[in-house]
Amino acid sequence: MSNIEGKAAVVTGGTRGIGLSIAEALLRRGGRVFICARNEAEVSEVVGRLRGEHGECIHGGVCDVGRPGDVKSMIEQAGRAMGGIDILVNNAGVGSHNEVERMAVEEWQATIDTNLSGLFYCCHEAIPLIKRRGSGYIINIGSLAGKNAFAGGAAYSASKFGLIGFSEALMQELRYDHIRVSYVMPGSVNTGFGGGREDSSSSWKLQAEDVAEVVVNLIEMDPRALPSRVELRPSEPKK
Repeated sequence: MSNIEGKAAVVTGGTRGIGLSIAEALLRRGGRVFICARNEAEVSEVVGRLRGEHGECIHGGVCDVGRPGDVKSMIEQAGRAMGGIDILVNNAGVGSHNEVERMAVEEWQATIDTNLSGLFYCCHEAIPLIKRRGSGYIINIGSLAGKNAFAGGAAYSASKFGLIGFSEALMQELRYDHIRVSYVMPGSVNTGFGGGREDSSSSWKLQAEDVAEVVVNLIEMDPRALPSRVELRPSEPKK
């Protein structure tokens, strides 16, 4: 029996790129999905488009995950819309590529608030709802920058290094509540993340669908097994 069919999932940053691909993959496997993002127009457009194929299995709301009040309201809305929450995919994130000396305090704060504090806010609010279901899954989307720091990536790498420590501690906290916790660390993905753009000349990069496939495979794995950390990189990176 599928571990996704009929289950209720929240996907943050779900209107584009990796988050959208994860939402679509869960819907195709019979899941019910609530997506959120900061842009109301994007949320409305994506929910409307996906409802054409998946009906009332898709819901959405506006949320800045770096704001605890937004997250509280969003999780409550998702719980009401779907009758509970079984799966949380923390995907929302921002890129930061700037040297420490030149980095504005606001850029540092925005990166940490979204990529790390937002992770805490979402888990903090969703865990009680997942516990009520008796079991569930939390998947955090990290980055290989969480183990391989690079010049100009101090804020981004700090947030993703933090995601690793947070995820591993959370995994140990929740394992006996029958809630599995994993984190996925993609390398270069051909999306518009971090101010870049999707580009046909970057065909060597991972596609958003590759990350989504990892997420659904994790959820579908027998609950006795827990691949708590997945590193995903292009097979043949550009030389």
